[in-house]
Amino acid sequence: MSYEFQLSEVKAQPVLSIRTTTSVGSLPQEIGKAYGEIMRYLQELGEAPADAPYVAYYNMDMENLDVEMGFPVAKKLSAKNSIQYNEIPAGKQVSCMYKGSYKDLAGPYDAMNQWMTEKGYVPTGIVYEFYYNSPGEVPESELLTKIVFR
Repeated sequence: MSYEFQLSEVKAQPVLSIRTTTSVGSLPQEIGKAYGEIMRYLQELGEAPADAPYVAYYNMDMENLDVEMGFPVAKKLSAKNSIQYNEIPAGKQVSCMYKGSYKDLAGPYDAMNQWMTEKGYVPTGIVYEFYYNSPGEVPESELLTKIVFR
């Protein structure tokens, strides 16, 4: 399968997020819990997400994933309990919009890593996945995930 990669320079993006460590098996429950908590807080503030929800992966240890789950927001907002204000930093990024099952994400990841190596780009080690729909809304084959290497 071929993938289309985009290299771009982006501004810092304000976010509200929750960071935790979890196993890959518990990740869907942790994501659901975090998104629900953040959405309730945004409603309480009278705010809305500025873009699709995301998960930032700080490592790829499947038993102890260090992840940040959140929503981009339009401006700086106050932290509350486990919900923190943060920013996705400004800088260069390589992205790929992937359509298909989450279990097949290794394909675009491998292709992106190869493309970056060939072009001489060195990733920061943090990978973002933005989710434009969910398994509860569409069939697995229609899932849209934007993968971003900083």
